[in-house]
Amino acid sequence: MDPNELRSLGRDVRNYLRYMGSLGITALPRVQPPDLPDIAAPTIVEPSMAASPQADAIPVDFTATETSETLESVRADLGECTRCPLHQGRTHIVFGEGPASARVMFVGEGPGRDEDEQGRPFVGAAGQLLTDIIVKGMKLSREDCYIGNVVKCRPPKNRDPFPDEANTCLPFLKRQIAVIRPLVIVALGRIAANYLLGKDEPLARLRNRFHEFEGIPVMPTYHPAALLRDPRRKRDTWEDIKLVLTKL
Repeated sequence: MDPNELRSLGRDVRNYLRYMGSLGITALPRVQPPDLPDIAAPTIVEPSMAASPQADAIPVDFTATETSETLESVRADLGECTRCPLHQGRTHIVFGEGPASARVMFVGEGPGRDEDEQGRPFVGAAGQLLTDIIVKGMKLSREDCYIGNVVKCRPPKNRDPFPDEANTCLPFLKRQIAVIRPLVIVALGRIAANYLLGKDEPLARLRNRFHEFEGIPVMPTYHPAALLRDPRRKRDTWEDIKLVLTKL
């Protein structure tokens, strides 16, 4: 099997097990293969399981992931961060929001004024447009997606984060991704795409095709703020989002 197909299959299985675990199902029943009716495999029951009502069940660890971290532990490690100069002008750290089981993760470059004031990502005008893309375009719930940024503190006057600022914060974003393991990451804007992919290319050269971050497909597209400045780019963004929907 192609390695990419194998990784994709692994993500599908992991997300299915998470879903089953959320329903309270913690074991899978033993099932006799229907196409082998004459071959009865012996059921081996350990003495300690003999009195258990689930003695014929195969226990499954639904919490097993590729990292032992949680989003809460990553946030606790971030703390009241003073690792780079951006902390000097912030009101709130904007860590990100959404479930650890999110199938889609949106990554922007950094919080703006509204986000800094509320401590939540994408809550201003650009955030409302992103919500419309998710809800009206993708037919998903914003609450089922994870939304974050490369840097957790607002750069002054919404400038692009400097390389030392972004590289200081990037390990925390990578740890968030490792916890979530989404099926697809949507990189919103050139800054987010280049830092995730380790590139230095214009967005026009990156968008409308999938890239990869540690085995996870990444679709670069325009930042919602860019769409507010130039609505003509909305059509291109929708073409990118349709590819994301196909991947899902």
